[in-house]
Amino acid sequence: MSAEAGPATAGAPDGAFRRVRLPADRRTPAAARAVVRSVLTESHLDELANEALLLTTELTTNAVEHARTELDIEVVADAIGLTVTVSDFAPGSGDELTVGARNDSAEIDQVSERGRGLLLVDHFASRWGTTYLPTGKGVWFRLDRPGADPPAEGTAGGDPQVSTDRSAPSASAMSELMQTAPDLYADDPLPDFATSLLSRVAEMVGAAGGTIRLDRGDGQGRQVLAHFGRPPRPDSELLRVPLTVHRPYGGELELDAAPSAYARPLAVLTAERLSLHLENDRLRRADVRRQVWLTFLAEASELLAQSLDVDLTMALVPQLVVPRLGQWCAVHTADEWGRLRLAAASHADESMLPQLHKVLAETGQDSIQARLREASRSAAQIPLGGPMEGFAVPLIARGERLGTLAVGRHQRHRHDPDEVAVLEDVARRAALAIENARIHAERRRVAQTLQQSLLPPVLPVVDGIGFAAEYVPTGDDAEVGGDFYDVVPLPDGRWLVVIGDVSGKGVQAAAVTGLVRDVIRVLVGDGKPLPEVLARLNETLVERGGGRYCTLALAAVGPGQGDQLDVSLHLAGHDQPVLLAGAGGAGFVGTGGTALGLLDTITSPTAKIVLSPGDSLIFYTDGVTERRRGRELFGTDRLRDAAAPLAGYSADVVAARLRSAAINFSVEPPRDDIAILVLRNDAI
Repeated sequence: MSAEAGPATAGAPDGAFRRVRLPADRRTPAAARAVVRSVLTESHLDELANEALLLTTELTTNAVEHARTELDIEVVADAIGLTVTVSDFAPGSGDELTVGARNDSAEIDQVSERGRGLLLVDHFASRWGTTYLPTGKGVWFRLDRPGADPPAEGTAGGDPQVSTDRSAPSASAMSELMQTAPDLYADDPLPDFATSLLSRVAEMVGAAGGTIRLDRGDGQGRQVLAHFGRPPRPDSELLRVPLTVHRPYGGELELDAAPSAYARPLAVLTAERLSLHLENDRLRRADVRRQVWLTFLAEASELLAQSLDVDLTMALVPQLVVPRLGQWCAVHTADEWGRLRLAAASHADESMLPQLHKVLAETGQDSIQARLREASRSAAQIPLGGPMEGFAVPLIARGERLGTLAVGRHQRHRHDPDEVAVLEDVARRAALAIENARIHAERRRVAQTLQQSLLPPVLPVVDGIGFAAEYVPTGDDAEVGGDFYDVVPLPDGRWLVVIGDVSGKGVQAAAVTGLVRDVIRVLVGDGKPLPEVLARLNETLVERGGGRYCTLALAAVGPGQGDQLDVSLHLAGHDQPVLLAGAGGAGFVGTGGTALGLLDTITSPTAKIVLSPGDSLIFYTDGVTERRRGRELFGTDRLRDAAAPLAGYSADVVAARLRSAAINFSVEPPRDDIAILVLRNDAI
């Protein structure tokens, strides 16, 4: 036990003052009565002894039973009466106690069985009440001498800490309220800051409790940001002050306080101080959210840009939207007649996908399908009602209406303006990605068609001669390559094998390739010898200009002695073919010449080659030998070594095996077209 004694407090110069801390056990009420009795005797207030000792016993007993903490007993006496305060250190709202000034209010009816002793306090005390602090609560009562005038406002005789008439707050209390600030280094300082503000203003106005509720507009509704004291009773008239914050934030401050001249102004001041920091919090969160949305849009753009497949792009869009921006999402594409077709759909709950497809397929005036058509025609955002509430955004790219993007609202809340703006941005990016994929698909179809027109649909079937070819376009299948091959019948009964490579890629290279192919067919059809064919083709390319040149390998093959084949080989800047002997071994044959289209005159020596039964002549373009693996090239030597084990195999097998060897040399897609043409003596 500890005790403190001293002169009377200000306002009671002729009285006495005692403060004692007592343990929470059964001897505490007796010790508290002894303290009160000593003050009564010293202050000559013996006529108040019975009531004072009775009420002291009730308060200390109630505190020991329910708080179960140490107690502070404070006794203040003056010339006309006595004030006793029993304070504990128990956290909580103090629901078992009743708060109020001395009157016959309905609050007394709310006293629980555990707090029945407070009925005696209300009956005998001149005034009584409670004080709630962060460290606990205190219950006080005031006894005045019979016939004595009550003390003036602000003087001793009320609660030593909170005056019963809610007098003006002290300068120090106002200073503490104004200087309260959030912790700048806390992750989320608002709850502690709001609690500190609420507790200070509640103490200043004598409120039994208070609550600050905040709605951040995130679909969670109003949540308790701070709480002080006990919850209000159903019949309490609460002091409510709205928080002055911008949307989507909203909230209010509630105080369970008796009306006074200072209660509302202080509550408004507190709400305004809190609102300022809430507004800063709103702006900070909005800035963070916008940064998150910008990051999301950047990632979405990157993902959409990586896909040049139309179906894959449309399937990717709902996966980006759900569940971050909506409960469900559907992409519809429009055909040339404006009819919509469901291309892709997704739902946060996969079990709801069948129902979503069913609703999207419904037709009628009020159906989602009708709203989607309206959005596509009007090129404007259209709200969607019914079981799949949301809105539709048109997909427009380069002025062309591609379809619609329909998004269902979140399960917890509607889309806010920021989310709507992000969805509209996603729709624009998705439309552009879909249009780019469509353009790429069209270019790919054109390139494939043009490339196929430059190659023979099938190779001829000739008795005793085997022909086989393999062609692999460059990794960019939307570009037309300059490699080509052909097998042309000659007027003298022989066959002309042609393989060439025009410099560059694209439409211009394809045009030169077609020109070379057609000129060769026309000239050899007229019976021109191969040296003249090459010379006239060179003149044509030089006159045409444009910087395009061509390498060619021409081989006229026909029957020789016995089962042999005679080959006349001309190389115009092209790589030497590989001669694969049927008995084993491989080597390069032919004499190099001048590429076509570079010089006014060319040289193209003729090489005579004899193919015995089982021998093969392998032609190829530089897409094979220049296939890269890092800095390493596939090269001609590796090609020859890959061909050597294929002796005795058919032309089809040789071509296919060499194609696989070149492709498997690197994991990267080919940077140049790969063309392989095999001529074999199939005589038995």
